[in-house]
Amino acid sequence: MGIKRHKPEEIVAKLRQVDVLTAQGKSIADAVKTIAVTEATYFRWRAEYGGLKSGQVKRLKDLELENARLRRAASDLTLDKLILTEAAWGHF
Repeated sequence: MGIKRHKPEEIVAKLRQVDVLTAQGKSIADAVKTIAVTEATYFRWRAEYGGLKSGQVKRLKDLELENARLRRAASDLTLDKLILTEAAWGHF
């Protein structure tokens, strides 16, 4: 059986569903079983996506991807600069 990857929008919807079920009097354990994830997954999701709305989650993921891309670009440029500096001084 493969691992199911949930999209951020689905995660927010499931977190809201658990909130509704707990407001209706169900325990967190029963509500988590209803959305078919483990309690550990639920608490991890709640820590990451707790107060976000669907649009905000998509924006957060886009910003995280952009940040990772920019970090890679900066590290590549730093490495290039070091190589050029060493070559200019004749330390190759």
